Amino acid sequence: MSTELSGSHSSGQISEQIDTTAVNDVLMAGDKSKGGRPYFLNDPAVERVMNIAMAVATEVAVVRERMDTIERLLQQKGILQQSEIEAFVPTDAQAEERQLWHARYAARIMRIVQQEADAIAHPENNIPMRQIADDINEM
Repeated sequence: MSTELSGSHSSGQISEQIDTTAVNDVLMAGDKSKGGRPYFLNDPAVERVMNIAMAVATEVAVVRERMDTIERLLQQKGILQQSEIEAFVPTDAQAEERQLWHARYAARIMRIVQQEADAIAHPENNIPMRQIADDINEM
């Protein structure tokens, strides 16, 4: 299966074809760089919650903007009314696609918790960033 990914950025539109059968993005959402995670607040638990909240806020903001654009365009073109959107009931296949999206979304949001669990399970990978930078400078 091939899916087109697109988004906007300051220089215009980007569009890329990917083979989604070769990517397990649910598992990849937990990937992290080598080294210890830097903390900026006094309490790592507070920072985890803040990171999760910011991930959710970012996702919601992007979705809200895109949905607003789509709904306005559909109404402008006389294709769809707001009441039709509110009355929509997905098919079983559509509901299954949504569940997969939910799993991917949860994996992205909970990324920091997954990474910290991995850090506990694999302490050999918890090298401070300063040490990694020093090692690179010595090369």
